[in-house]
Amino acid sequence: MKSYIAFWNILLKDMKNYYLKPPNISWGIIFPFAWMLMIFIKSQSAFDINSTFPGIIAMSILFGTTSMLAVTITFERKSRSFERLLLAPISIELLVFSKISGAILFGILNSIIPILISVLYFKSAVLNWYLLFTGIILLSIVSTLLGLSIAVSAKEVFEAQTFSNFFRFPMIFLCGLFIPIVSLPFYIRPISYILPITYGVDVLKYAISKNNSISILLDIILLVIFCVGLFYFSIFNIRKKWIV
Repeated sequence: MKSYIAFWNILLKDMKNYYLKPPNISWGIIFPFAWMLMIFIKSQSAFDINSTFPGIIAMSILFGTTSMLAVTITFERKSRSFERLLLAPISIELLVFSKISGAILFGILNSIIPILISVLYFKSAVLNWYLLFTGIILLSIVSTLLGLSIAVSAKEVFEAQTFSNFFRFPMIFLCGLFIPIVSLPFYIRPISYILPITYGVDVLKYAISKNNSISILLDIILLVIFCVGLFYFSIFNIRKKWIV
């Protein structure tokens, strides 16, 4: 079987069965919009929107990608359809890449809503569009792989969602989404620096306002390292727990 045919068919199946369902599409639109509306009502200031703009993008990506993987992987594992895919004449690396591609695309599309609202309505400025989309792509990949790492360790959808929330909600406060890392207690900061989302948020902050706290080159290098590490960690777990 040619690799691109297998990749396209797996991606197309996931898009039709999971990602293009009306509840998922509407949730991807309403969630970031609701957060931006809440911040605007609270502040009524363009400055606050500019300062929280990167955090809203990152949170939309984080929640969108991890939620999708928690549903698709655990549901297919329970229905044993994922095991049938493991029997296909393709490498497990290609199979995993095909499964996460839909969630990555969903995360990227989720980021478009807050960008359009911030730029067109609140007149927020973006200083570097190329770096912004680089950060969105890397953040979508690493968030998806975080979700995959959690999903392959769970047996039920509710378990995967619970584990995801256990990691996601602390990240809102620890990764610099809305609270700068330098404002955190010094004994908590090391935790922030071992979370991959921290570096994705830093790239977005630099692209939008150059208000970052870490070197951009270091951010990108560490994000790539996290992506590779999480990808092969997930493959290791699949081979260990799912392949007899």
